[in-house]
Amino acid sequence: MGGPLQRPYLTTNDALLGTGGFAAAPKDTADYRRGYLCGLIRGDGHLVSSNDPRPGRASSTHRFRLALADAEALRRAQRYLFELGVGLGERVFQKAAGRFREMRAISCTGRASVTTIGDLMRWPLSPSDDWRKGFLAGIFDAEGTAGHHSLRVSNSDRAILDWTKACLDHFGFDAIEEPIRRENGVTCIRLRGGLRERLRFFHMTDPAITRKRTVQGTALKSDAKTRVVSVEPLGLAMRLYDITTGTGDYVSNGVVSHNCFARPTHTYLDFNARRDFEREIVVKVNAPEVLSAELSRPSWTHEHVAMGTNTDPYQWVEGRYKLMPPIWEAFRDTGTPCSVLTKSPLLLRDLPLMREIAERGIPIAANLSVPTLDEKAWRATEPHTPHPRARLEAVGELNRAGIPTGILVAPLMPGINDAPEQVERILELAQENGATGIGGIALHLRGEVREIWLDWLRAHRPDLVPRYERLYARGAYAPPEERRRLAELVRRGAPPMPPDDGEPAPAARRVPRRTRFDDDAPAAGARPRSAAAPPAKPRQEALF
Repeated sequence: MGGPLQRPYLTTNDALLGTGGFAAAPKDTADYRRGYLCGLIRGDGHLVSSNDPRPGRASSTHRFRLALADAEALRRAQRYLFELGVGLGERVFQKAAGRFREMRAISCTGRASVTTIGDLMRWPLSPSDDWRKGFLAGIFDAEGTAGHHSLRVSNSDRAILDWTKACLDHFGFDAIEEPIRRENGVTCIRLRGGLRERLRFFHMTDPAITRKRTVQGTALKSDAKTRVVSVEPLGLAMRLYDITTGTGDYVSNGVVSHNCFARPTHTYLDFNARRDFEREIVVKVNAPEVLSAELSRPSWTHEHVAMGTNTDPYQWVEGRYKLMPPIWEAFRDTGTPCSVLTKSPLLLRDLPLMREIAERGIPIAANLSVPTLDEKAWRATEPHTPHPRARLEAVGELNRAGIPTGILVAPLMPGINDAPEQVERILELAQENGATGIGGIALHLRGEVREIWLDWLRAHRPDLVPRYERLYARGAYAPPEERRRLAELVRRGAPPMPPDDGEPAPAARRVPRRTRFDDDAPAAGARPRSAAAPPAKPRQEALF
């Protein structure tokens, strides 16, 4: 518990902290839209509607303008108004200068359009929950801030402040009014409760401006009763992973987390890890915008961004949504090192963008997962995925284009795809296609995945059930000796290191060739250790 080998540990003096449960997103109803427009326009809009009262004068003035520096809120307002029949023009309101960003404005004239907008701004007699959520989102986009310390909405209009406080109170938020000592009378409504309540506000109301919704660098604070009441030995040893670089159980400084692969992620989103995982795909359609905003922050330190470590970014729906091209563009434009792990040759569609990144000297790499070449094993364990040979062909094409690309033989499943002759054939084809690295990962059975896998074995390979129950009796990971056996399968076929002749490696070899096996990986650039003489090849039965 002390000295250079000190390890993190829990005591009964510690508390477990988290962000709290997520709130349901608002429904995109007519009331939500009216509430959003009311909050946004009252906060940042300009509306004039008047008639000349002098006798014999028939002149009148009807004008509306909304000017914002954040295009996301402007686009949302434009869409909502268009669907209500309000035609709008758009122009540059203020050019970018110094630290000030460009502001664009949407506007219209005419009695009918301005009257419609004026109706939207009226305070309702009996607001619905959807209207309240929309109003909070709109007024936050217009007048809200959310720094590292708190979330605030500031204004000098008494009606706006009262409605903001009333809506927050209605949903059970702890909000207080804090006067700001300024001559203009500006006052702020501050939300208390830390990151937990801030996230609940964002989830429940869904403001449009993503840069205001960041929580990076915010301390975890909670008044929940999460103190450790006892620490009991499990009687077994388990591997722990740093949540920023891998997956698994992570313990550090009194914080316990469980970071897991895709099926358990579905349960985190209130889906079923079985049927829903195979039928429901969650698409974050604003991912490119959020990523671009985060990578453009002055505080961004240009750390390596690894894609595909939890779920594949090139699933079939990517062909429809096309989210990855603007994501690659964000890496290119901000000089951010990046890599991708996928099962799909669809990433070849984006090869021109990947080459642009490499040509600018930005570190970039790719890996394709190829667990087996056996047709029956592939169709049984990876249904609806691209053919493994097509993935290996993609490895070759990427390497020829100058993108360092390797393979991951994962997962290695005892009795199914771990026959030496099966793995060796994958490694041979990987070397033929210039794979810059070869790694392997033994099957992990975490959480719900364990029963799902055992049910699959009972249906397709009942003879293997006793073996798996024995191998995974003590947890989610195979015993160390079994992992070492599987590691040797990959090491024996590892590509040789390039000659150290002082000459720079060609573009397709900029990353040193290496062999990696999940919990036994050498340091980056280290030469693989010499493998012992291969044992006699065991006979393995066919999958079916």
